[in-house]
Amino acid sequence: MPHHHHDEDHEHEHDRGLSYDLPVLARRRMIRLLAGASLVPLVGCSGSGEDTASASSSTSSGAASASSGGSSSSRAECATIPDETAGPYPGDGSNGVNVLKESGVVRSDITAGFGDSAGGTAEGVPLTITLTVVDAASGCGTPKKGAAVYLWHCDRDGNYSLYSEGVTEENYLRGVQETDDKGQVTFKSIFPACYSGRWPHIHFEVYGSLDDATAATSITNTSQLALPKDVCDTVYATDGYSQSVTNLGRLSLETDNIFSDGHDQQLARVTGSVDKGYTATLTVPV
Repeated sequence: MPHHHHDEDHEHEHDRGLSYDLPVLARRRMIRLLAGASLVPLVGCSGSGEDTASASSSTSSGAASASSGGSSSSRAECATIPDETAGPYPGDGSNGVNVLKESGVVRSDITAGFGDSAGGTAEGVPLTITLTVVDAASGCGTPKKGAAVYLWHCDRDGNYSLYSEGVTEENYLRGVQETDDKGQVTFKSIFPACYSGRWPHIHFEVYGSLDDATAATSITNTSQLALPKDVCDTVYATDGYSQSVTNLGRLSLETDNIFSDGHDQQLARVTGSVDKGYTATLTVPV
């Protein structure tokens, strides 16, 4: 699947604007138009939309779990995760620094820095992120064992380690995991901020193997996970997230320049509470 590196539309120093992302959006709209022409609904790997995300602050539905069937019908109904920009702060060597080749990047707990940048720890409401990577060609019924996922996101202040002013020497909130027998990877992190111009999200890249990931080569898929509004509202009401309240109030999933053309496959299911922490889950067909 083609891979694109574009900048996100927000007001950080690397902003290139919405026009830079239009080729990605135009391509995805064309794919959806062609899919619609065949009159085959995309189910099995897609879930409820923003209406479900507003249902409760403790449980929100996003992309549905993988289909258990392997029939030709289910294969036709399973769509690959939409390809998205890696943004200006990937840390994968495509825009400056390459964290993937550093010893210690393969880890589950990404709240603290590692290696020479082990001094800082990201503060915020706890968030566990579990991605299930499945084979789209098999109708989402076959886990992708032995693949790898590189995941990263901003901190509570909306800053990205390695890039943003004040945290260029940090490498927290970045990590790589190899998928297990169920095709799953799990990261322990914190709930990211909503910074100006972008809906709250988490970046990830999928690689064919752990060796590919740590060599920063042969990315198979690049996408983003969206967080549901009701949970964001609850988290952002806590200490440390005040600016996110203002930023989120200016946005919606329908106006975000990444998720506006469809977010069913990218809206995570989030459960939990501020006191006990949250868990976000998403099925990732590749």
